[in-house]
Amino acid sequence: MILSRQFLRMCRRMMFRPKIADSTGVEMTGASLLMRTLILRRLLRREVLAPDETNVGILLAPTAATVLANAALTIDRRVAVNLNYTASAELVNDCIAQAEVRHVLTSRRMLERLREKGPFDVAAELVFLEDLRQRVTIADKLIAAIQTWLLPVVLLERTLGLHRIQPDDLLTIIFTSGATGRPKGVMLTYGNVGSNIEAFNKIVRLTHRDVLVGILPIFHSFGYTTTMWTVLTLDPKGIYHFSPLEAKPIGKLCRDHGATILIATPTFLRNYLRRCEPEDFARLDTVIAGAEKLPVELSEAFQKRFGVRPVEGYGATELSPVVSTNIPPSRVQPGAPHKGVKDGTVGPPLPGVSVKVVDLDSGEDLGRNRSGMLLVAGPNVMKGYLKRPDLTAEVIRDGWYTTGDVAMIDDDGYIHITGRLARFSKIAGEMVPHIRVEEEIQKVLALDEEQLRLAVTGVPDPRRGERLVVLHTGLPQPPEEICRLLTQSGLPPLWIPSPDSFRQVPEIPVLGTGKLDIKQLKQLAQQLFQ
Repeated sequence: MILSRQFLRMCRRMMFRPKIADSTGVEMTGASLLMRTLILRRLLRREVLAPDETNVGILLAPTAATVLANAALTIDRRVAVNLNYTASAELVNDCIAQAEVRHVLTSRRMLERLREKGPFDVAAELVFLEDLRQRVTIADKLIAAIQTWLLPVVLLERTLGLHRIQPDDLLTIIFTSGATGRPKGVMLTYGNVGSNIEAFNKIVRLTHRDVLVGILPIFHSFGYTTTMWTVLTLDPKGIYHFSPLEAKPIGKLCRDHGATILIATPTFLRNYLRRCEPEDFARLDTVIAGAEKLPVELSEAFQKRFGVRPVEGYGATELSPVVSTNIPPSRVQPGAPHKGVKDGTVGPPLPGVSVKVVDLDSGEDLGRNRSGMLLVAGPNVMKGYLKRPDLTAEVIRDGWYTTGDVAMIDDDGYIHITGRLARFSKIAGEMVPHIRVEEEIQKVLALDEEQLRLAVTGVPDPRRGERLVVLHTGLPQPPEEICRLLTQSGLPPLWIPSPDSFRQVPEIPVLGTGKLDIKQLKQLAQQLFQ
């Protein structure tokens, strides 16, 4: 699927249907979406961008304007670089430098919000979208109207030069979160993202009756692919809100527009569980969570309150991003190989995506029901890391991408994620999984997994290389009692933190995507246990 060409066809098909809306009150049909996109493209070409300018930054939260900006750049055959506005100015400018971005599309309101937390200077020329509105001419509107309503779509494609786009052409650069180091620019092609949308649609079966909630940041591949380009190329209506943390406005948005599909993270679902009303999600029939583990307790609590059970999926920025997902029974096609939901797994791989598990040391294929490194191959595997062929070669070998996640594939082909290599400590020569220790502490204390109350990480230890430490926001038992309970549970002694390895903190650090911030967690632990 060539996304820009498919976008034109979608708009023509949905000319009179509501297609895009957001919590600011903006609402567009397919026709108005296409016309505004064509006008913005003309303005950017005439007023802002040089002919040789390829990579263009976007610093915007999820709104209709963000969708327009991405669509306009794409139909102009530019590469949109959505920047992480939850990161520091230093990291944002690092991404700008890596991608050689000269202009960044943003809004004055967005910049005001960023600067409320402190100085936020961007090392590129800022283009405020609201200022561009004043430069729209009658000719711009007339030409865009003719292109929207009268020009055959094949001629429109040729007018825009979209017929020259190939599947391997670069579509976007998405920077990794920097949770484990310096952000890397992931180069995704039209073929990468297009194939992912097509495969996702084969199992979820999206229709024009669906309303997809867009609250995930577009700088993250999860939001970029599943809540933006899925809407821009297929039949569902997309509704957007600029912050996934604001439960009340999101609940109202879902209620007003009859949302049917919510794609989020467990962290965000916990927030909605506490603050949204059952009528807000009355029409939801599909809730898919990713980016972190989905606790069964959270799924059950969400189902009890809203009548729909969240299921878990899995992906990575480098994989465009979806690799696998469970599917609610209402979406499973009769006779399809997909068996629906299996709690505790992230589902089977999407059509066309291959997975295997290999030994952490030897690389030997382990087959089914054995735990090892998860590798993924398919059309969704990225083109590579921007200007880093060395790093690309480290993670892609013979077409297989090394995820860094430890997993097991069962007899039904469902993937069980058992840990992340970055979330292991090597203690006295043994690999100890942080996630497994977290789960055991939650179990022996009967903690409610709906809240992120603790995280395990490792700090240097002169005797055994590393030792486990536990950061928490408050626990019902003292560390000595927790260690005793862990011993009784049968956890290996090497996996049990010592009583002096517990520290209370105001909050557990998370990224703007809702995922645990591994880098900040480790830094905080090292400061506390110097």
